[in-house]
Amino acid sequence: MTYDLVIGDRAYSSWSLRGWLLFDAFGLPVKLHTARLYTDELPTLLKQFHPGKTAPTMRTPDGVVVPETIAIAEELASRHPEAGIWPTDPKARAVARVLAAEMHAGFTALRSHCPMNLRVSYEDCAPPQAVLADLARLEVIWDWARAETGAQVWLAGDYSAADAFFAPVATRIATYNLPVSDRAMAYVQAHLAHPSFRRWRAMGLVDGADQEFYRRPYPLRPWPGPVPMAARAVEGTEAENAACPYSGKPVTHVLEMQGRRFGFCNAFCRDKTVADPEAWPAFMALL
Repeated sequence: MTYDLVIGDRAYSSWSLRGWLLFDAFGLPVKLHTARLYTDELPTLLKQFHPGKTAPTMRTPDGVVVPETIAIAEELASRHPEAGIWPTDPKARAVARVLAAEMHAGFTALRSHCPMNLRVSYEDCAPPQAVLADLARLEVIWDWARAETGAQVWLAGDYSAADAFFAPVATRIATYNLPVSDRAMAYVQAHLAHPSFRRWRAMGLVDGADQEFYRRPYPLRPWPGPVPMAARAVEGTEAENAACPYSGKPVTHVLEMQGRRFGFCNAFCRDKTVADPEAWPAFMALL
C-alpha cells in the first residue's frame, strides 16, 4: 500500500512540502520521486504520471494519478480514515476544510512577494500593502478557527490537513520576518518545531544547489526555528555503527557529534542528519 509522490526542490517547492506532510505527518507510506525545478527534470518525470503537470503529484497503489494537493488530502482521508487527516468532529472538520480551501486558492500577493526558501531568513523584506492584507486575512481566519473549535496550538484541534496546508505560509513568515501578532507567531513556531517539518527542512538544506530564482537582496538573520544540535561531516568510514540507521546498508559516510562517529550509507543520509540530528528518531536512538 505504498503511494508514489512527485516532489520538487525541498527548500523551495511549497506545494511539495504540503503534499509530503500529508504523508509523513500522518504516518502513511510513500515513495518519493524528485525533480529539480526550472529544468527539464520535472516535465520529464511527470510523463510517467499523466495527467499530472505540477509537483506534487500522487499515484495511488491501484494506479490512480492525483495531481492537486486538495485532492490528495481528500483521497488519502477517504482511504485512511484512521490517520486523522481531517478532524473527526464534524464542526472542526468543516472549519479545517474551509481553511484548506482558502489557502489552496488564495494569498497570491504573499506567495509572489515571498516565495518559500527554507535555507535563509531575512531581517526584513519590505512587504507591500497587498502582502500585509494577506497577513491580516490569515490572522482573521486563524483566530476564527480557534474560536470555533476551541483549539490551542493547531487550527482545528489536533494537527490536520488544514495545518499541513498552512505550513508553507508559516515558513514564509519565518523566512521573511513578516509582521504578525504574537498569536500568529506562536502558530508559526509550532510549525517550525513540528517533527515532520524539521525533517523536510533538514533535507532541503542539503538537497541540491541553491536556486538563483529565490535569492533576495535582504539582510540575513539566523533561522528562527529550533537550533539544531552540532554535528559535522568527516572523512573515513570508521563509525560506532556498522549499518546506516535509515536503510540498514553498510556505512560509507560518517558524521562526528559529541566526540562520537556515526555512519550512513550515502552522503545524503549523513548530510540531512548533520543539518538537524534531532529530526531523525532512528539516528537519535544511536546516541
